[in-house]
Amino acid sequence: MREFLKSSRLKDVYYDIRGAVVQEASRMSEAGMDILKLNIGNPAPFEVYAPEEMLETMRANLKVTEGYSESNGLLASREAVAAYCRKKGISGMTAKDVYLGNGVSEMILLAMQALLSEGDEVLVPAPDYPLWTAAVYLGGGNPVHYICDEQADWFPDLRDLRRKVTDRTKAIVLINPNNPTGALYPKDVLEEIVQVARENELLLFCDEIYDRLLMDGKIHTSVASLAPDVFTVTLNGLSKSHRLAGYRCGWMALSGPKESVKDYIEGLNMLASLRLCSNVPAQSLIPKALEHAEEPDPLYLPGGRIYEQRNFIWQAVNDIPGMSAVKPSAAFYLFPKLDTKRFCITDDEQFALDLLKQQRILIVQGRGFNWAEPDHFRIVYLPEMSQLERAAEGLRAFLADYRQG
Repeated sequence: MREFLKSSRLKDVYYDIRGAVVQEASRMSEAGMDILKLNIGNPAPFEVYAPEEMLETMRANLKVTEGYSESNGLLASREAVAAYCRKKGISGMTAKDVYLGNGVSEMILLAMQALLSEGDEVLVPAPDYPLWTAAVYLGGGNPVHYICDEQADWFPDLRDLRRKVTDRTKAIVLINPNNPTGALYPKDVLEEIVQVARENELLLFCDEIYDRLLMDGKIHTSVASLAPDVFTVTLNGLSKSHRLAGYRCGWMALSGPKESVKDYIEGLNMLASLRLCSNVPAQSLIPKALEHAEEPDPLYLPGGRIYEQRNFIWQAVNDIPGMSAVKPSAAFYLFPKLDTKRFCITDDEQFALDLLKQQRILIVQGRGFNWAEPDHFRIVYLPEMSQLERAAEGLRAFLADYRQG
């Protein structure tokens, strides 16, 4: 009998955010067990709902958003994105530079597939949001991971980044604010990365989906605002900032000189056309969502739910013997470090499974974010405070006598 195998481009692709540990958690849930889920950045299950004005806007536009839009999206929505980019200091942005998509995830896949040929390399941060690594593989390229340094607040290690540029390197990926660390990169670090791209004639891909979820008075700098002479693709959307996960409403914006990337843009246009268009009712939310995008979200200010939960879980983790964590400045993730010698940990997936089975707490191991060592995992601190208190107590009890193997 003829056997049909998966594509060879999938051999190095994995997505542990929905991987084996999550599958075991699903089995346990189906068996009636109460699982505390700290694994996915989806606001709605934690009662952090979409603003009512967003829902009203979609309802009001349903009749006029029936049918396909232009392949790159509704003009009014693309104009709103372009205006938002200009407010962020990105010069020259117009609606024709904007592509709307079914979330940033679709845009990442489209951007990499249009760019890469076999053997091309893309510099991707470690840790990263794993779709970036997967998208490079799926495009036929090779992801090369540059290290983000925990001792330097998880900022990119610029020496490591420079060392990994080769004649096959096509682009640098930046995730700022970062998932899974919650780090927000300062302007001077971003300027140095832009300089690496400038010197080596590389493209920049900047995932800025968390740019409006900031704490402690921090300010986000859009990389493209620092790189008017470097072709840059900025990716963003409403899933996180407006708690619209599931509506699939993202975009990418092209800036910088375009003479040398005409063929690449032709590829983007082709792929955008092949999928016809993105979710049109969701596109209609963008102008309303970006009207007051510069206003801080009260959830992230002192006294706000996410701000206070960040403070709690960060302190609680650092109070557990054998654990430590850098305080995040953005988003809703913590990336704690485990003392692997103390706990004899050699396999972080096994650690995650053991924690799940003993304490019924679901996390994602560091390997799921392309972190090479078995000494980290990600916590999503969206669940309400009582659930985070349960998580902290469970972690403390679990680690009191845990030894792997």
